[in-house]
Amino acid sequence: MFDNLSDRLESVFKKLKGHGKLTEKNIEDGLKEVRMALLEADVHYKVVKKFIADIRERALGQEVMKSLTPGQQVIKIVNEELSKLMGSTHEDLTLSGPVPISIMLVGLQGSGKTTTAGKLAVMLRKKGRTPCLVPADVYRPAAIDQLKKLGTQLEVPVFPSDESADPVDICRDAVKMGKREGYDTLLLDTAGRLHIDDALMAELKRIKKAVKPSDILLVADAMTGQDAVNMAKSYDDALDIGGVVLSKLDGDARGGAALSIKAVTGKPIKFVGVGEKLNQLEPFHPDRMASSILGMGDVLTFIEKAQSVVDDEKAAELEKKLRKSQFTLEDFRDQMVQIRKMGSITDLLNLIPGFSKNKQLKNLQVDEKEFVKIEAIINSMTPQERCQHSLINGSRRKRIAKGSGTTVQDVNRLIKNYTHVMKMIKKMNKGGMRGMLPF
Repeated sequence: MFDNLSDRLESVFKKLKGHGKLTEKNIEDGLKEVRMALLEADVHYKVVKKFIADIRERALGQEVMKSLTPGQQVIKIVNEELSKLMGSTHEDLTLSGPVPISIMLVGLQGSGKTTTAGKLAVMLRKKGRTPCLVPADVYRPAAIDQLKKLGTQLEVPVFPSDESADPVDICRDAVKMGKREGYDTLLLDTAGRLHIDDALMAELKRIKKAVKPSDILLVADAMTGQDAVNMAKSYDDALDIGGVVLSKLDGDARGGAALSIKAVTGKPIKFVGVGEKLNQLEPFHPDRMASSILGMGDVLTFIEKAQSVVDDEKAAELEKKLRKSQFTLEDFRDQMVQIRKMGSITDLLNLIPGFSKNKQLKNLQVDEKEFVKIEAIINSMTPQERCQHSLINGSRRKRIAKGSGTTVQDVNRLIKNYTHVMKMIKKMNKGGMRGMLPF
């Protein structure tokens, strides 16, 4: 969502780095362009004004003017100030208090509260907690059924709410059930409206008073830009929220909400929704987001994604196979499945420093369907064929193609690429692989 802003800032920094020595005019001209880029990205004008003033104060000081690489120093300052603007460090859920603790999800209708409740349940379960979903929206048609279906899909318990009941009673009864059944975390999916009204806020205040939640999360749609910021301020004034979940961050939005919410409300963005799948909720790290916006990549997030899907024992086993040149087509398929669990290849590449700055690589389109095709081809092979690709003759290739819904040419291409990789591995092994493998 920050592509346009990243491009504009990259252009500014390229000009600044082109000057061996920076003058006050060079810096002022650069700051004007940064200001315009932020305003076009729908960042709140008051936030932009203070942001530029803070950078100007530092950029016109000795830190830059007497530096050997003034252009790089300005980029460093912008990176630090951008991170500070969004909160500097990640703030996690508040999970303190008597068990079961309650997390209240609030926000306008259509912002993604129900899906976010499911995503949080997945995240909490990974942390060893026992969450329970609580449908407290009795107004939107099928809202309770939607959360029940989500609970069934995730195998997470759902409190049996009744559409005729008072939402405050539902939440209060859910706490009693949580104590009885041993659930330590309740996720309260409250009602939303198409706009903020007094009746909605009064109900949310009553729920807050009844259950005393450990955290109140506002779910805001990143696509709504400054409306999301204004809404965050209204909810915070009424409920004193603990933080924000910015949903649909993967959408075609300008990014102003992500850059403005903390500065306007004083409350942090705690999580961001980066896709529709129920594992696509990520902790929000301001420093990593700042680096990503400035085209510096996000190596830490890449590593965390890898660690979440990699099995240490399997990694050690794979290392042995590679060293002995025993990497089979089955191993190839298994590794491909592991990588795809981390997310789309394009998204992963964008986490690598320098990738977004390289114009040729930036426009690289990775066809995810090719990976599905490769997996289907290998799955259509017999276990013996996967271990000994030399067995795959002409008739076997026809059978594999037919079984995988692909062509013989597709099968030939896969085997050709695989044999090429194996030749490279053998060559490295002969030359000594130590230090070449990332193990």
